[in-house]
Amino acid sequence: MTQNTAHHPAFTAVRSEFIEALNVTVEEYEHKVTGAKHFHIASDNDENVFLVGLKTVPTDSTGVAHILEHTVLCGSERFPVRDPFFMMIRRSLNTFMNAFTSSDWTAYPFASKNKKDFRNLLDVYLDAVFFSRLDPLDFAQEGHRVEFAEPTNPESELTYKGVVFNEMKGAMSSPTSVLWQAVTKYLCPSNTYHFNSGGEPSDIPDLSYDDLLAFYRKHYHPSNAVFMTFGDIPAQELQAEFESKVLSRFERLDDQVSVPNVKRYFSPLRVEEGYAADEAKEDGSHVVVGWLLGESTDLAQQFEAHLLSSVLLDNSASPLRRALENSELGSSPSPLCGLEDSNKEMSFMCGLEGVRREQSAQVEALILQTLEDIADNGVEQEMVDAMLHQLELSQREIGGDSYPYGLQLILTALSTAVHQGDVIAQLDLDPVIEQMRDKVAEPDYIPTLVRELLLNNAHRITLTLSPDEALEARRNQAEKDRLSKIKAGLNEEQTQHIIERSQALKTRQEQVDDMSLLPKVGLEDVPARLPEYDHEALEQSLPITFYPQGTNGLVYQQLVTELPALTEEETKLLPIYSYLMTEVGLGEQDYLAIQSLQAQVCGGLGASTSIRTELADKQQVHGYFVLSSKALVPNAAAMTELMAQTFNQVRFDEAGRIKELIAQRRARRERSITGQGHVLAMSAASAGMSGLAAQQEAWGGMTGIQELIALDDALRNDDQAMGELRDTLASIHEKLMGASKQVLLVAEPHYKEEVLAAITPAWDAVNNHAQASNFTLPAVEQTVKQAWVTATQVSFCAKSFKAVAGDHPDVAPLTVLAGFLRNGFLHRAIREQGGAYGGGATFDASAGAFRFFSYRDPRLLETLADFDASIEWLINSDHNYGALEEAILGVIGSMDKPGSPAGEAQSDFFLQLHNRSQAYRETLRANILAVTLEDLKRVAQLYLTQANENTAVVTSSAHKQLLADQGFDVCNL
Repeated sequence: MTQNTAHHPAFTAVRSEFIEALNVTVEEYEHKVTGAKHFHIASDNDENVFLVGLKTVPTDSTGVAHILEHTVLCGSERFPVRDPFFMMIRRSLNTFMNAFTSSDWTAYPFASKNKKDFRNLLDVYLDAVFFSRLDPLDFAQEGHRVEFAEPTNPESELTYKGVVFNEMKGAMSSPTSVLWQAVTKYLCPSNTYHFNSGGEPSDIPDLSYDDLLAFYRKHYHPSNAVFMTFGDIPAQELQAEFESKVLSRFERLDDQVSVPNVKRYFSPLRVEEGYAADEAKEDGSHVVVGWLLGESTDLAQQFEAHLLSSVLLDNSASPLRRALENSELGSSPSPLCGLEDSNKEMSFMCGLEGVRREQSAQVEALILQTLEDIADNGVEQEMVDAMLHQLELSQREIGGDSYPYGLQLILTALSTAVHQGDVIAQLDLDPVIEQMRDKVAEPDYIPTLVRELLLNNAHRITLTLSPDEALEARRNQAEKDRLSKIKAGLNEEQTQHIIERSQALKTRQEQVDDMSLLPKVGLEDVPARLPEYDHEALEQSLPITFYPQGTNGLVYQQLVTELPALTEEETKLLPIYSYLMTEVGLGEQDYLAIQSLQAQVCGGLGASTSIRTELADKQQVHGYFVLSSKALVPNAAAMTELMAQTFNQVRFDEAGRIKELIAQRRARRERSITGQGHVLAMSAASAGMSGLAAQQEAWGGMTGIQELIALDDALRNDDQAMGELRDTLASIHEKLMGASKQVLLVAEPHYKEEVLAAITPAWDAVNNHAQASNFTLPAVEQTVKQAWVTATQVSFCAKSFKAVAGDHPDVAPLTVLAGFLRNGFLHRAIREQGGAYGGGATFDASAGAFRFFSYRDPRLLETLADFDASIEWLINSDHNYGALEEAILGVIGSMDKPGSPAGEAQSDFFLQLHNRSQAYRETLRANILAVTLEDLKRVAQLYLTQANENTAVVTSSAHKQLLADQGFDVCNL
């Protein structure tokens, strides 16, 4: 149906449709002159979202689209300041601000709940994208440049600098990134996906400033753009802004940017590549088989591919995943298992990691043989129905915990919009799900898809990616040789130019811009109060707390058990217990039956712990064990029965399954280091602050990864280890069975009685007990100076200073101080001048730890010195109120960031449970709003002292000796 929606005269209304499952109206418009598209998702949600997407199609791996994304945000026609993007983060109450480069589009999104703020950001983003200054010095800073190691000494070595250059060195240290680039390189030999859109570090220096300008002129034009918005601001208002600020100044561009389809192979290809590793483990190879499928804009094809991928790989009972998990050929399924549908043509991949290189052909044979079996024998109908059920569940769920919900919807449709597909159909999946219901009723439907999409598809590659311990050295040598050659060829004028550019860049980085050019919100725009959430306590055999929230037909449930006293060994294995509990068998049924059952009745089960320090004493903790699930309302009873059964009848006797799960967890955690290095470094630096900080590092930090490797090795090589592990898991379980329990329930208010009637019988079968003992952790207070070395081309640095915690009045100024140091000093010193991808400071009020960090950093000791320099700068300089206001705004903005309806309720419940009452939170908020510049200097002088200092870094093994000489305790994984 098409309604007549109000729109701006410069636009034509194409169509509009109400989507019941999402409770939104999607409106499509086209700009009459330029042809720019505008999709507006009208909702009564007050968190408004804007995104402009451009089709960007690189023809090499110099990272032009990525470097442009960075440089575009460094100043524009109406806002000629050096860094409007990072400045606006500080002058705004945004709930999201970023920019992304994908393989064939670049997007600039933001979100805000404040209308004035939304308009401010819209002004800055529109001007940045379409009227960017692209200063050559910004290209040198964000992209790449050569500099002398001592910037004014032409005798010193030449080095490469640049934020994107270092970011991609960090990104390409991850074997998963190398794997993904290699697979797409061979799957797409003839179009843009063949290249690394982020940039290969060895190719980035080939990009010239003129190439950047030419790419900008062609790709950053409204004829090549799609505007996407979400929220309660009408389309007409938004279009008036688009027209007056941007579109009225452009004509239509005839030369359309497009991505041709790949030329198809007539027979499969086998290829081999290497990735950098500290040691070339015999079983360190990845083997991935990949196929190129149809176009992602064809919704019927996209859905079939999604369904097939889910049936094959969704959970451990899915036939292809099961074959991979149970295979002795590798340690766990590849991180690249599944469907990739964000490119113009979709691809499907699967494989194993932890493989011996010479067994690559056997992995390929295993995958093809499994697919042949499915094509010959089919799969159980209930498995196919369960996957349709999962698609419906994910279609209805209102997200918003990691990204704003409106942005999630926009990103779902972005690729389709960029490639001129049907955006409304992409968002309104109910009709497609209905069509699929009829199709899947045919027993040979899945076997036919397996044959058509995979077995009879000759455009297939098998990639073997093996560890190469000499690769890093060869790469570094090639970079050195290239720089020596450049240096040898420099004449006096060129040498002078390099020195002068370094100086000019330094001057530009240190100049103080006129901030008044940029719009801002002030403290007067901050909402006065925190939202309160209705809930009621229902007395049952297990007490139930019910939160009525708009969850769009879903029910969320958590069984919350007080953690009892545990032994040291039990405490150590608590995360393993949580991880295994929802992945193994129950009662008489094995894990395969339970995995199938989970997919049929709910959106999966998860187990975790919620442990917080007491406000009055950071060495005292309170903890809960949480079993969670979600389901559509008609499945509430079945979900609850499964949760109760999981809690009452979990079995830890499936040794093969447990070994497989531990191996998978190890592989995942080892992979996470290059993406999460700053978090791991901060965790290590703070481990001496309290019992909980030490325990969190032992669970989730580098020590935790080391422990997991040891456990995995023991289970492989020591027959006794499995028995000991099972005994400890059983004893944790027994203690939890005897503890005090309650239930958290979130659903829409009109379903309350129906849901309560459905869930009560199942919970009656779970015994509740008075709490006999409480979980505790030994107090910890010690100094840390630690370095972890691993395979990475960049470093992650952290310092942590011991400070106060809980409800101490200094918590507020310490929290503001973190943002103040980042805005005023650290961002410039660590990112702009130091070339790291990021850096800053945060305050952790539960550990009482003030923490500095850097991310993907080419430097090491210099960055640690910059952390100290920021404290000197704070204490010895005069500062203005505007900078303080910005830091306070940043803190309040992050405190007020909305989550999903269910996430908000769950968060409120646990805050109350851990005694972080509404009154406590409002007092903290008021204290933060009242912080003065004197407070900042006072707490810095009081707490950020050498006596309170702890340091940790995650870096490459090349720095071992340097760090040992500096007195670091050097640890290997």
